[in-house]
Amino acid sequence: MSWGPNYMYYHCPSCGKKFKVQQDMIPELGDDFGRCPECGEMGVFEHDGAISLDDKEYFEIE
Repeated sequence: MSWGPNYMYYHCPSCGKKFKVQQDMIPELGDDFGRCPECGEMGVFEHDGAISLDDKEYFEIE
């Protein structure tokens, strides 16, 4: 049984942007996985899992 995509949620320590990335994008993004789409800084991991209640606050990296 699947609950949908599994996300990793981050926030940027430099610019404050909140973003999320599907875990299955690790091979595609490589070393850039977890980096802020705005400034390129490595994000601070917050939590992971299926879509969370505050999901709308996070920009999705595709």
